Amino acid sequence: MRVLIVDDSAVYRRVLERAVRGLGHRCAVAANGEEAWETFQHEGADAVISNWLMPGMDGDELCRRIRGSDRPYAYFIFFTARDGTKNLMDGMEAGADDYLPKPLDDEELAARLVAAERVTELHRTLADQQRELERLNGELFEQSRHDPLTGLRNRLRLREELETLDGRADRDGSGYAVILADVDRFKTYNDSQGHQAGDAVLREVAGALLESCRRGDTAYRYGGEELVTLIPDDDPAGAATAAQRIRAAVEALAIPHPAAGPGAVVTISVGVAVRRSGRGDSGSEALRRADAALYRAKEGGRNRVVGAGG
Repeated sequence: MRVLIVDDSAVYRRVLERAVRGLGHRCAVAANGEEAWETFQHEGADAVISNWLMPGMDGDELCRRIRGSDRPYAYFIFFTARDGTKNLMDGMEAGADDYLPKPLDDEELAARLVAAERVTELHRTLADQQRELERLNGELFEQSRHDPLTGLRNRLRLREELETLDGRADRDGSGYAVILADVDRFKTYNDSQGHQAGDAVLREVAGALLESCRRGDTAYRYGGEELVTLIPDDDPAGAATAAQRIRAAVEALAIPHPAAGPGAVVTISVGVAVRRSGRGDSGSEALRRADAALYRAKEGGRNRVVGAGG
């Protein structure tokens, strides 16, 4: 272990350092609480052996600061001639783990450091497990908000991010656009080519959509063969241009759609709506308008973009 020794007595510092090194541990030495605190902040320690009464910062204040730091856990031992029971209780209140009486007894020191090694190892193990748990929780969070087939964000993530965007729009007036796309004649494709081929089409369409996204755009699988893109642009013309870029990218895949007629390829129809800035509008309302526009695109012949305004 790395042991930090703190004592205003040069004699005790030398005695402790020699004994600790003799037990196979590394040492750092400080002559007062302030020096020890600086050392701990920069280098940390597995165990601290500190005198109680020192000029400036006492041992109990040093202990409280160490307990309040974000450094890995350090086993804290008070090394003092003060009354044992009283000292132990005061030390525990300050956050100490143990008490080593003066004058130094090598066997007692060895026993304290064995306990310190076990406790710090346990804390390291718990910290590692906590980090791993946080990592796994983060992965689960992401997995629960992504569509496993297409890799796009899912409907849950869309709802969460619409709430965030609505809050921002209400605060600073920043609007955005909702682009809702639907694969044309997808049921016919599935029925004629099989569901595995249909899944492959959805993945390719999602890939084209992602490649069409620009900085700040986000893409989602809304459900079935419906895909949503949010873009930070509340200008209807700019939103329509982005939607046309997505539509053209899917058509350019040139995925054959035999059931739609000779030479037909997979296409999408797109509805676009702008979430107006300021209060009085919402993402869910913009989605409703985009869905109505998508319906008009389907009615108008498919493979086209229709804005919510007509």
